Amino acid sequence: MIFGLLSIGETRIEGLLEGDDVLRTADAARALGASIERLGEGRWRVKGVGIGGLSDPEGVLDFGNAGTGSRLMMGVVGGQPITATFDGDASLRKRPMRRILDPLLRMGTQIVSEAEGGRVPLTLRGPAEAIPLTYETPVASAQIKSAVLLAALNAPGITTVIEAAATRDHTERMLRLFGAEVAVTPHGPGGHGRSIALTGQPTLRGTDVIVPADPSSAAFPLVAALIVPGSEVTIHGVMMNPLRIGLITTLLEMGADIERLNEREEGGETVADLRVRASRLKGVDVPAERAPAMIDEYPVLAVAAAFAEGTTRMNGLHELRVKESDRLAAVADGLAANGIDYVIEGDDLIVQSDGSAPRGGGTVATHLDHRIAMSFLVLGLASREPVTVDDGAMIATSFPSFTPSMTALGAAISG
Repeated sequence: MIFGLLSIGETRIEGLLEGDDVLRTADAARALGASIERLGEGRWRVKGVGIGGLSDPEGVLDFGNAGTGSRLMMGVVGGQPITATFDGDASLRKRPMRRILDPLLRMGTQIVSEAEGGRVPLTLRGPAEAIPLTYETPVASAQIKSAVLLAALNAPGITTVIEAAATRDHTERMLRLFGAEVAVTPHGPGGHGRSIALTGQPTLRGTDVIVPADPSSAAFPLVAALIVPGSEVTIHGVMMNPLRIGLITTLLEMGADIERLNEREEGGETVADLRVRASRLKGVDVPAERAPAMIDEYPVLAVAAAFAEGTTRMNGLHELRVKESDRLAAVADGLAANGIDYVIEGDDLIVQSDGSAPRGGGTVATHLDHRIAMSFLVLGLASREPVTVDDGAMIATSFPSFTPSMTALGAAISG
């Protein structure tokens, strides 16, 4: 949606995840000047206005729960000569935006107003031209990187983002697909980091995009199939980008029976069908450097660990504390409510199990976090007693078909 807005001509999208986060981003793109039409299930058409062609929105850009949508669009607005106000729901209003705003200020963005601590609601005004810069991200965050690169589209010269640990690279791939010049090189000791250099003020052209199935959404039926005895599930067209498959890598180390079938290229990404069979899992040590490749999947990994014999240690989870909720605390509370042994040491989560099904039977506080809700519903599919979550409405933000999809596989989810 964002690249369609910034392009000249028409962008056609297939396979779009029509969750609330995406639809809120589409509304924001419309408010900034794009013409957007839904053609059918997962099929959309976007007519853009090009870089420099955006207009001031008439009202507030309300992103609901969409952290990614709001932060990326801050990069767009921060690099354009327009003024826009950002807001969201109670959860989004708690999330830190300063890490996005700091580089944008160096690029010429002005903060007209903001809530305490640089949170939404906030109003940004962009410059006539953004100032190119070299920026080293303080934490491994694709959202920070992407916001800077989107602002840099209206900057003369080259803007470089340096990250100590490589994060998901969908923005770089999409930039190339739409016609921008992007150079990516290894950076730092061992080449684990990356340097991304974007040549500013390109002419982006609308194109056709096939969106692969989201690994973060696929994680829920995948883990469910592993822990429910007798299960076999095939998930079609899942993105196999090496910067997104940390959960699959970890589950394979735990002994999961996951088979990659029909591997192919779609929309500039490698995709495959995944055949998943119920498996006896064992505890493993998950290295901190894997976190960027699976940052959204730790809650459901903790559920898998509750069924794995031995100790599973998930290292370096500090970024979980600033998601839709303090996910580290929310996961820990959910485990405790369902009789699962765990320890938190600093930013590490340690789950211990004898490999048998946990007791379950607890009620989990989701804190308006869709991934907490879905993860503990998955736990309830295989625990000895059913698991209850206090609210499931926010699941629609990222996986609106979660309940019917899981029900079609045999799950009993009510409420």
